[in-house]
Amino acid sequence: MKKLRGRNLAHPGCLIGVTLGLGVGIALAGVLASVFNVALNSVLLVWLALTVGLGVAGWIVGDRLSAKFPALEEEAGDG
Repeated sequence: MKKLRGRNLAHPGCLIGVTLGLGVGIALAGVLASVFNVALNSVLLVWLALTVGLGVAGWIVGDRLSAKFPALEEEAGDG
């Protein structure tokens, strides 16, 4: 976590959100298609909405967390 201090956490947050969106979206799309017999267009729209939505949510959360973890002051030393 120390290496992430002082950096913009929106990019890692977006990556986590998109990854979760892809996984959950694929699982939900499979359930919708096989169990509930939903049309392919609707299944794809749900998958896309989850992927983009969780990516945007991760970006926003990461951006908000960036302000809470400012860079640490470097200790001046003789060595």
